[in-house]
Amino acid sequence: MTRTAVITIAHGRHAHARRQADALALSIEPPDDRILVTMDDPALGALAHPGTHVLALAAAPEGLPLARARNAGAEAAIDRGAEVLIFLDVDCLPGPHLVGAYAAAATDPTTADRLLSGPVTYLPPAPPDGYDFGTLAALDRPHPARPAPGPGEVVHGGDPNLFWSLSFAVTAATWWRIGGFSERYVGYGGEDTDFGHTAHARGVEMAWVGSARAYHQHHAVESPPVRHVDAILRNGAIFAERWEWWPMTGWLDAFVALGLVARTPDGGYRRA
Repeated sequence: MTRTAVITIAHGRHAHARRQADALALSIEPPDDRILVTMDDPALGALAHPGTHVLALAAAPEGLPLARARNAGAEAAIDRGAEVLIFLDVDCLPGPHLVGAYAAAATDPTTADRLLSGPVTYLPPAPPDGYDFGTLAALDRPHPARPAPGPGEVVHGGDPNLFWSLSFAVTAATWWRIGGFSERYVGYGGEDTDFGHTAHARGVEMAWVGSARAYHQHHAVESPPVRHVDAILRNGAIFAERWEWWPMTGWLDAFVALGLVARTPDGGYRRA
């Protein structure tokens, strides 16, 4: 049998992490291993479900080391024997078929060497007693900006700009082929798009797996994310250096409109 590991990185979101672990326990094919990488949050590790392998990372001066945390989780999972790495954002509740669907796609010859992603639904606020896992399927409304094949369907290919780390999976061999996330990115923004383009540049195309459905727990958001403006500028400049164009222009242009950021003569952005 193919050995699977679910990897989650987190800072805060303790209630969301507990609900995710409870939902994983209801998987039709549960993961063989669970890796939780905490970032500047030792209390979260103490709350992990029994059997979870916990790694604790400190924050970097620039912010949370999201890329480094995913790499550390992948390395730990592979060292513990995982053949399929399933990355699940701490806010995401897995549907009961998610683990099995990713494992099946990772062993299917037509998709085994792909970067696998599943549809994600953004949930409304939870009722006072939390989400009812048995009724999540009735709330299924995948994000409209990304492919969303139905259960049992797989869509091959796709724009690497649409890759996101909320829910994805790769074989261990494909992970090493891509080379992991660039650890030059620290804090919010840029590392997902960089990973998608790195995969594409190294011959790893995407596949969208309809049965690997996840449900993003509601939380307050800031739009545009003003508290992350410095990280977005820094990471955007790193991305532009690597790929010769700026990502996250929707947010950056919103910052320009707010007077927080200015355009530069070369087409870039800087603090106003």
